[in-house]
Amino acid sequence: MTIKATSIEEYIEQVPEDRKPVFNELLTLLKTHLPSGYEECLSYGMPAFSVPHSLYPPGYHVSPEVALPFISIASQKNFIAFYHMGLYATPELQSWWTEEYPKYSKRKLDMGKSCVRFKKMDDIPFELIKELVQKITPEQWIDTYKNQLKK
Repeated sequence: MTIKATSIEEYIEQVPEDRKPVFNELLTLLKTHLPSGYEECLSYGMPAFSVPHSLYPPGYHVSPEVALPFISIASQKNFIAFYHMGLYATPELQSWWTEEYPKYSKRKLDMGKSCVRFKKMDDIPFELIKELVQKITPEQWIDTYKNQLKK
């Protein structure tokens, strides 16, 4: 399922009704708890939070006109996807997440490189996500990103 939208509001309108409350709660959590400096935007067709060009003028190396991606959320066919680039780029953070996850959810962690898939809307670990999103400031993400590019 691909949602085609030109704004976050238009995206949310197309999220299935049974997921909309959870999707909105996740989006509100991100807006409320991300360190200041990230910018809410629609990036790669998903609601996202990126490091704006005003903080990191080079932008994303793949598409420099795109602000540096950090977190995105999407409503996919069978799950809500939570993309956190810091989980992919920071092994210590990924270890922390995988160790903490079972303490907050009775379900097995379903995770790709930077994508956590939530198939059951009643078992999303909002408190753990709140902790996670507060851990990296935009400046720290820029440093991590630049170090990863050098490799």
